[in-house]
Amino acid sequence: MANDPTPTTFRRRALLAAAAGGATLLAVPFRALAGTPGTTGASGTTASGLPLLAPLPPGAPDRTLFAPLEQRFAGYLAILPAMTNDISDTTNRGFMGGGWWRSPNAPYNARVQEHVYTLSWFHANQRPWNPYAGDAALAGRLDAALGHYLGLQHDDGSWPEYNRDEHALAATGFGLGYLAKTLANLRQSAALPQRRTEIERALRAGIGWLLDPANGIWDTPVEWTNQVAGGLAGAALALRLDPDAALSARLTERIGFLAEHGQSPAGFFYDPTGMDINYNFEVMLPELAELYLLTGDRAVLGMARRFTEWFGYNLLREPDGSGFLTYYAMSARTSVAYYDDVIPDPDRSNLGSAFVPDLPELGAFFTSREDRAAARAAWAAEPGPAPGPAKQDTSPRIIAHAPYGEMLPSDAEKKRAVAALPYLRRPEFAQVRRDDTVNQDYLYVKRPKLYFGAFFGTRPTSTVRSGPGFLWHPVAGTIVHAQQTDTGCWSTLLPNGNPDGRSNLVAEYQVGDRDWDGKSLSPGSAPVRVRYRLPDSRITTELTVTRDSVIRSVRVTSTGTEQIPLVLHPEDVVTFADGTPVAYGANAAASTDGLTIRRGGAVVTISWDSPRRATVTGTSRTYLRDARRRVHTLRVPHDGRIEVRIALS
Repeated sequence: MANDPTPTTFRRRALLAAAAGGATLLAVPFRALAGTPGTTGASGTTASGLPLLAPLPPGAPDRTLFAPLEQRFAGYLAILPAMTNDISDTTNRGFMGGGWWRSPNAPYNARVQEHVYTLSWFHANQRPWNPYAGDAALAGRLDAALGHYLGLQHDDGSWPEYNRDEHALAATGFGLGYLAKTLANLRQSAALPQRRTEIERALRAGIGWLLDPANGIWDTPVEWTNQVAGGLAGAALALRLDPDAALSARLTERIGFLAEHGQSPAGFFYDPTGMDINYNFEVMLPELAELYLLTGDRAVLGMARRFTEWFGYNLLREPDGSGFLTYYAMSARTSVAYYDDVIPDPDRSNLGSAFVPDLPELGAFFTSREDRAAARAAWAAEPGPAPGPAKQDTSPRIIAHAPYGEMLPSDAEKKRAVAALPYLRRPEFAQVRRDDTVNQDYLYVKRPKLYFGAFFGTRPTSTVRSGPGFLWHPVAGTIVHAQQTDTGCWSTLLPNGNPDGRSNLVAEYQVGDRDWDGKSLSPGSAPVRVRYRLPDSRITTELTVTRDSVIRSVRVTSTGTEQIPLVLHPEDVVTFADGTPVAYGANAAASTDGLTIRRGGAVVTISWDSPRRATVTGTSRTYLRDARRRVHTLRVPHDGRIEVRIALS
C-alpha cells in the first residue's frame, strides 16, 4: 500500500478541543497536505472555450496506491473526467447534466449539483493517485457548476428539487452539507475566491431557512428526519467555518426539537411517519453521527442510544454468523431485507460507527475492524484498475463522510454486542411498543424456542405490510420472513388476492396474564394473544404465541387462503405431512394437513386443522451474499375458517 497518510480520524472530544483552542475546522477533518498541486492540463476545449478535463492515464485508478481508508475514492476518481466533462457550458451553463446523480436529471434539480463537493475534493487534495489536484480545467468546470447551483437558490435560502418553484427540504438540507464541505475544500486550496464569498452568503441564507420554525418542516412529529438531520449537520459544519452566535443558538434549539419530536417512543426515527430500516440506519444515523462529532450535543447521543436499543429488536441474527435478516415488511420506504456480516467499501452506513465508542451495543451492526481490513486488502490485490460506480449510484455522501474516519468495533467487541441483542440476551420477554401519535403498535415476543414480531395499526405508507412479520428460531434462524408485497406477506388472502396485511389492522392485546386492556406490558411467560381484524371485519384473527409455537385462528366472511413466506436453505429436508417432498427452489403441492422443515437439529412443523390442497411456490428472492436462503411461499386455501399452528423444537 502507499505510504500516503490516511485521512485524519478523530473522536468528538478531539474536535471540540481543537475548536476551543481556536483551530479552524480545516485542521480537523479536512487536512491540507504539503506540496504543490499538480496540473494535468486539459485534453481540449468545447465550442464555448471551457476546457475539458484530461482523461486518466492508462491503468488508473491504480488500486495499490490507495491507503485503506481512501479506497472509496477510487471509484469516484474513475468517473471524475466523464462527470466533469458532462457539465454544460452552453444552455444552462454549469448544469451537471450527465445523469450521474439524482432524478429528475433536470436543470432545476439542485440535488443534481451535489457533486460539486466531489470535484472540489479532487481539486484540493494532493495524493499520489490523484492527477487532478490543482487542475485548472477542473477548477473552471467546478466554478461553472457552482454558479448554476447557487443560482437555483430561492430568496428565502431554500433550493428546489422536483420543480423550480419548490422549496425542498432534501435539496436544502443535504445541500448545506455539501456546500459547506466544498467551501472548506476551496479554502484549503485557495481556489475560486469569488465563489467562496457567494457560497458563504448562500450557506447563511440556507441555514436561516432550515432553522426557521415557521418554514413548514418542523411539524410534530417531524417527518423526513434524515433530511432534517442532514441539514442540521450541514449547518453545524458551516457555522464552524463562519461562526454566528445567534444561528448557533438556533441550531442547538432545533436539535433539541428534533430529539423530542423526530423519534418515535418506540425508538425509530420518523421517515416520514414510520420506520424505515434503510433510511434510519444508512442515512439518518450517519448524519446524526456527523452532527454529534461537530456539536457534542448530548441530545444527539440520546437519540442514537434509543435507536440502538430499538434496532436490536428488528435485525434477526442468522446463527451461522453470515449476517442479519431485517424486519423490513414494516419499512415505510425501502426494501433492505438483510445485511451481510461483512460489508465492503463503499458502505454508506460507515460514519454511524462514530457512536460505537459511546454505544458499544451498536457495534453488532457494523463490519468489524479486522473484517474490513481483510476486505480492503483483498480489494487492493484485485487485478486491473478500480471501476467506477454506475450512474445514479454515485452518492457523494460516500466520500464526503470519509475524512471523518471510522470507529468500527473489533471482532471481540462485535461478538459481545451481538450477544447483547435483546432476543439473544434474554430468554423471555413480551412487549408492545406503541406510538400513539401515529397509531402504530410493534409487538415483540421472545420465548425459549422462538422470537416473533408483528405490526398493527396505521400503516405509514402503502409499502408497509401489517400483521405478523417474522418468526425466528435460536438454532434454525429465520423461518418466516414477511415481504412488502401482496404475494409475499404473512397474511390471509381474500378471494381477489388482497391480503389483510395491506390494510390498517385493528388490534387488542393480552400480554402475560393481564386482561384485554391493550395497555399491559407484562413480560410473563403466559401465552401472548392478539385479536386483530380488518376495519370492516371481513377477516378476523386470533394470534397466540406460546413458549414453542405460533397459532393463527382465522375467520373470513368468504373463502380465503393462508399465506406464509418461508425461508428455506438448500440442505433443509422439507416434506408435506403425506410424505410429498418439497425441493429447494421448486414448486410442490399436496392434499394434506401439514408441512415439516428439518434444519440441522431443529424441526419446524406447520399444521392446519384438516386436509386441504396446499402449495409451496419457490421464488427468486434470496438473502445475504451467499444467496442460500430462499423464500418459498406456503399457501393453504380454506372455506373461511382455519387454524394454523407453527410448532418449533
